[in-house]
Order: sequence, then structure tokens, then C-alpha cells
Amino acid sequence: MSLFKNECPGSQDIKSPSPEEIECRKCGASVEIWTDEAETTCKSCGSAVTRILGPTCIDWCAFAKECVGEDKYRKIKTGGRGKN
Repeated sequence: MSLFKNECPGSQDIKSPSPEEIECRKCGASVEIWTDEAETTCKSCGSAVTRILGPTCIDWCAFAKECVGEDKYRKIKTGGRGKN
């Protein structure tokens, strides 16, 4: 039985994002950002907190849009600037 039969392992973080903590570059506060987000707002100082999303299967897979869904696909391709 193949592990890849029902789901691509590369899409797991996109389909089921999880929270991570990063540091606000302006005030040093701990900021929660989800694994599928490129930008969020610091609740302490209101600054935009950004990070670079590394390459994902969306960058190369011909079935990515169908696999993760059009909304998530657009959000990641536009760096979070797409229409929700």
C-alpha cells in the first residue's frame, strides 16, 4: 500500500497549518504566525511582521491548485496578498 495514495505529503503543512512563534523585529514581542502565512500583525506594537515562505509543492506541482484548494493556492502564490 502506497503512502501517497490519498494525499501528497508535501501539501500537509498547507492543508493543515499550525501556529509558530516568531519575534517582532520592531519590539521583540513573541508573535504567532501560521505555517501558511507570510505576514501577520504584532499585537504588542501593531507592526506588520513578515517572513519568507520557503518553496512548497505549489511552486512545481501541476495538481497543486486541486490538491490544496484554490483559496489556499492563491493566498500562498500571492504571499498572503490574494483575495480571501
